[in-house]
Amino acid sequence: MKKITSLFCSIMLLTMLTVNLTTAQAQGGDSLYKRLGGYDALAAVTDDFIGRLATDKQVGRFFVGASQSSQKRIRQLVIDFLCNATGGPCVYTGRDMKTVHTGLKITEKDWDISVKHLTATLDKFNVPAKEKGEVLTAISGLKKDIVGQ
Repeated sequence: MKKITSLFCSIMLLTMLTVNLTTAQAQGGDSLYKRLGGYDALAAVTDDFIGRLATDKQVGRFFVGASQSSQKRIRQLVIDFLCNATGGPCVYTGRDMKTVHTGLKITEKDWDISVKHLTATLDKFNVPAKEKGEVLTAISGLKKDIVGQ
């Protein structure tokens, strides 16, 4: 169960960030949270992304055995993380990325597949290039705490 929670959270948590919110807000612009469409948009992105990961031949192994209750909790942690990380009003109560991923042995290939799925999800929801770039840049900053732990 720890293995499932860990990857679920951070692959999605790896999914949007530790972002450039401060830059946008410092310049008087809207937070990334607002520019992405708010809570409902983040929830929809989370659902699509997790669905892609769970059905992938390579990374789907991290999702095997999760009960419906565990899946719902993981989903909520991911949404809360994204909401908080993008400047929204949510509070993330999960663990840090390094702790969550230690022992999972996530490979470069797992990482690349996950980023590919995230990109496909962002494209599906027509996320504008600027916001998509911010999300992908922020995710790249999480890699060191996720891959090889």
